[in-house]
Amino acid sequence: MLVDEKHGMKPPLAVDDDPSLDDDSRRLHALGYRQELARRLSGFSNFALSLSIICVLAGGVTSFHLGYSATGGAAIGLGWPLACGFAVIVAAAMGQLASAYPTAGGLYHWAAILGGPGWGWTVAWFNLAGLVTVLAAINVGMYRFALTVWGLADHSGAIASPLLDPMYQACGLVIVTGSQAAVNHLGIGLTARLTDFSGYWILLIATALAVCLLVFAPSFEPARLVTLANHAGPSGGDVWPATQSLSYLFALGLLLPAYTITGFDASAHAAEETIRADWNVPQGIVRSVVVSGVVGWILLGTVVLAAPDPPAAARLGEGAFLAIVHGVLPRPLAITLLGGIVTAQYLCGLATVTSASRMAYAFARDGGLPASKSMSWVCPRRKTPAVAIWIVATASVLFTLSTPVYSTITAVCTIFLYLSYVLPTALGAWTHGRTWTACGPWTLGSWYRPLAAAAVLGCLVLILIGMQPPNDRAAWVVFGFALVLAIAWNGGVRRRFKGPPHIELNRLA
Repeated sequence: MLVDEKHGMKPPLAVDDDPSLDDDSRRLHALGYRQELARRLSGFSNFALSLSIICVLAGGVTSFHLGYSATGGAAIGLGWPLACGFAVIVAAAMGQLASAYPTAGGLYHWAAILGGPGWGWTVAWFNLAGLVTVLAAINVGMYRFALTVWGLADHSGAIASPLLDPMYQACGLVIVTGSQAAVNHLGIGLTARLTDFSGYWILLIATALAVCLLVFAPSFEPARLVTLANHAGPSGGDVWPATQSLSYLFALGLLLPAYTITGFDASAHAAEETIRADWNVPQGIVRSVVVSGVVGWILLGTVVLAAPDPPAAARLGEGAFLAIVHGVLPRPLAITLLGGIVTAQYLCGLATVTSASRMAYAFARDGGLPASKSMSWVCPRRKTPAVAIWIVATASVLFTLSTPVYSTITAVCTIFLYLSYVLPTALGAWTHGRTWTACGPWTLGSWYRPLAAAAVLGCLVLILIGMQPPNDRAAWVVFGFALVLAIAWNGGVRRRFKGPPHIELNRLA
């Protein structure tokens, strides 16, 4: 039995037919875990959680310049659907794994069960690092966006605000992230109500903004969405280094949808709190990507079409989105809609705390983290992993102190997350039909292997793009992190970390 009180590991449970258990709890018992979290999320709530983290009003808005200041409208008109189509493939491949193994650890469990403890441990760290850094990116983006909306700062430097100083920013993030952690601490019931609201709110504000922009747009030129423009260097606010290669710029612009359409693994991390998880979790993963892709394309496409002066907007770099909105809409209407975006961004961070804390909790209960016993503790009253919630919130704030550059934060979190997506997908493709033969009710059938292969190849391309200048520092962060993991694993972790109890149960069977 995997019992290690020092590292917080809990004994695996034998599969039983206790009539008091519902199907979800029985399935969880078969994987070796007790039902400790409150299972209260409906299929819609699970979908809304991932939709809230993807949140086109967060990444799509605060990272708009990553695409627009690369190749102009074509980055949205052509690049966005291309990247989102790929994200649907990744989500579908993940969905089959989530249906087979509906646990809070999500990708960690899939990799460990299909490839062994070493793969699971590596994926867990990449996924957890990705969730912590994406929380940092979301809240940094919200903080900077809110200051600009409220007129306390801008990205052109015309308003010299001390609030953009890294230390003031850190203080603001402590307040924002701390409040998100506090809400999560109070229980999944309150969190679910807020993320359900967030799902509707995202669709409402995105629709209202798109309609208003079209109504007040000074012109309507659909060709903008398919016209490649070179906005590298000063013509794009120095978002990207000067280059004459439009294909290279187009590839860099894919970071806009790649960063935005991430975090859909949240549905998997909430599996142990979701009713009929083996069906609703994969549904939530795929639907959140499809809906976000369509809504984001329509919204950002209307921003491109409404721009009064596209080259002038591109020259503003990070301020392009707000410049277009303020240049088209009457100020009271613009402020109202932008305030709605800030609200959506806050709720996006709230949902990310939920996802990251469940990942930390699941990894810790198998002894994968320092102080695992504390990290896996579940509050008896509120049924939440309280310590894990506050640890991931604290870690995200600390990360912003070491990496204050927003574009680097987005690149790092995107790479970490896609690494954690690609590894279990690759293992699934390798073992499907061999050692992995028991799938859940949601399955791709014979399409799984080719789609998984496409997902792996695409993830590797996106990771390479994310390491290009000026985000080459991201490569050092990622490779350094991988080196530390390799040293730790070979330095002793491999001897004591046994992975999920499902592995041990199969060995003993």
